[in-house]
Amino acid sequence: MSATGLRRLGFIVAAFVLQTARVRAALPGPDEAPARPSLAGQLLVAAPWMGDPRFERAVILIVKHGPGGAIGIVINKPIGEQPLASFFNALGQKNGDVTGNVRVFSGGPVQPELGFVVHSPDYRRPETVAITDRLSMTSSIAILRDIGDKRGPAKVLLAFGYAGWGPDQLEHEIEERAWGIAEADPTLVFDEDRDNVWDVAWKRRTQNSYLEIPKVRIEGSGLQQILSRP
Repeated sequence: MSATGLRRLGFIVAAFVLQTARVRAALPGPDEAPARPSLAGQLLVAAPWMGDPRFERAVILIVKHGPGGAIGIVINKPIGEQPLASFFNALGQKNGDVTGNVRVFSGGPVQPELGFVVHSPDYRRPETVAITDRLSMTSSIAILRDIGDKRGPAKVLLAFGYAGWGPDQLEHEIEERAWGIAEADPTLVFDEDRDNVWDVAWKRRTQNSYLEIPKVRIEGSGLQQILSRP
């Protein structure tokens, strides 16, 4: 890797470490029913006529959705593979016996220096967020070490950057038919060939209108911690 690449990687990993501190309570508590249906834990599927080239054929896992807006991670835009050890080398940290590569995805156009690991629920740290009972997210360099040490989750998707919407922006785009909505099936998130993810998700879409989404009461602490700002 070039010197420029290493400097950029060091900046990305440093931001990954700092991102852990940004996990805060941001969704309604168990005694607060959301005013509008939440899309958290579902997939947005870009319509074939999507006019924004940044989201052409994009499939996005929504990890936060509330009155203040929404945050999602694009799951079908891989940008290459990176040795796990390079993340630690770029920070000047000892990597021990960390081996292997990890596939890296472009999670969206906003703050591409921030890292997110979407993963199966068999792994948990204090900063881990339960998106659904089948999908979790952790933003911590520690999860990369655990993955390299074979102590991490069974399924992972590492992304840098995210997609973000302001208040009512996503709802408007859905009503304008820019997005379909599909269930966030872990097989689709982790296992399906990335070249096929959009086609499968578009065929599986269950709603085309925000008004068709059933209102779900968020129970327990599963989504009590999430990114505090877009």
